[in-house]
Amino acid sequence: MGPPTVGDMQLSHGGEPSPTGGPVARWSVEQVLALAPDEASRRAGTRLGAAGPWSGTGCDAAGAVWGLCKGSGSTPYRTVVDTAGPACSCSCPSRKFPCKHALGLLLLRASDDAAFRPGEPADWAAAWIEDRRARAARKGEPAAGGDSTRGPADTAAARKRAERRAERVTGGAQKLEQRLADLLRGGLAATDRSGHGPWEETAARMVDAQAPGLAARVRELGAITGSGPGWPVRLLEECGLLHLLDTAWLGRDRLPDALAATVRTRVGLPVSAEGPPVRDHWLVLAQYDTPDGRIVTRRIWLYGRETGRTALLLSFGAAGRSPAQALPVGATIDAELTPYPGGGRLRAELGEQFGAIAPAGPPPGIAAAAAPAVYGTALRDDPWLDAWPVTLRDVIPVPSKDGWQVADAHADSALPIAPAALSRPGLWKLVALSGGGPVTVFGEIGHRGFDPFAAWDPDEGEEGGRTTGGPVVQLL
Repeated sequence: MGPPTVGDMQLSHGGEPSPTGGPVARWSVEQVLALAPDEASRRAGTRLGAAGPWSGTGCDAAGAVWGLCKGSGSTPYRTVVDTAGPACSCSCPSRKFPCKHALGLLLLRASDDAAFRPGEPADWAAAWIEDRRARAARKGEPAAGGDSTRGPADTAAARKRAERRAERVTGGAQKLEQRLADLLRGGLAATDRSGHGPWEETAARMVDAQAPGLAARVRELGAITGSGPGWPVRLLEECGLLHLLDTAWLGRDRLPDALAATVRTRVGLPVSAEGPPVRDHWLVLAQYDTPDGRIVTRRIWLYGRETGRTALLLSFGAAGRSPAQALPVGATIDAELTPYPGGGRLRAELGEQFGAIAPAGPPPGIAAAAAPAVYGTALRDDPWLDAWPVTLRDVIPVPSKDGWQVADAHADSALPIAPAALSRPGLWKLVALSGGGPVTVFGEIGHRGFDPFAAWDPDEGEEGGRTTGGPVVQLL
């Protein structure tokens, strides 16, 4: 069988090859969706991001993925993507680049690694992959008599792609600045009369500029007008943060390295975990899923017993599928984590695991009065943080005039519970667990208050001469 009938589709996206020539990192769901040429392709690709319509899926260490997608006809569509290019080919008649099948294949790869068999490509995919890599090798050949080394050529090509994308993001940021200036000139109070259309149009332009992070923030602005009384104030606050992100990107060359990395992440540029891995006994603090349309984001919070470090694992599921990564809350795993760059360096990638998973008690906590200062310190590294993880010790959930709060059992201080938590059944679990007494609670502290995720049974026992908390209770 020959290669797919449609020619190479060059993808104007990140996914750069490894400068060292090693295996290419798997793309995230957000990076794949940023490739979509329009909203219709994004929706259609998301529907194909599940294993159901696919067969014969596989991948190789150099970054190629392939598969057969069942369509309306008797013959499945043959789709192959070289993420190191990046480029793709598909036998479907679509004139969109990339087509929905290429998007679906990459989304499946991003959310379900087990669906792909590592090894040699199928015959129909091998022909296209070999031809493409042969052409790439010829372009990178040295002068006659020299050694054949593709590393420098790959590095230069990756740098050029990154520069082109940075130029597109800069153009999008400049257009967004004009939109914000027009918004303020016309007055925020009149924004609700224009509906969501202008915001969706602006968000689409940010997607075209390959800045999905900016696009997501613009869509959030469009939803504020319907968020209830006081929305003009909230809209002004979010516009200010978006303006700060815009100007930070435009002046990123003058920023400290860590803050510049945070800005790149916030606008939506792809980043990879880097640096030496950190091995520790990691306590699984909480795990919860957040739906975003047809995409599901799973967050797993960990605490290092020896390093005292808090880490966040992110994984994604497409087309309503739950992400594959899961860890038992309340257990401790002996594992290596590799951090991502950026302010705070919370996000990490789970590496090799050693030994068995064991149960454990709660992590050390801080007093409720100290939590706002912890959040304030984190804001210096990332001004766009909505919240920061903290563990509070000896707090009691009590009702207040405006809802609920967690009060310090030993001092005259309290934190309001975030509005998002008030409608969840987890709040009543926390109240029942406390029974009017102090508990240890893990959650996030932010400008909206404290959002509890997990709590430990206050009943304590003796183990090895020390007190340990009881079982953990998920509050999400």
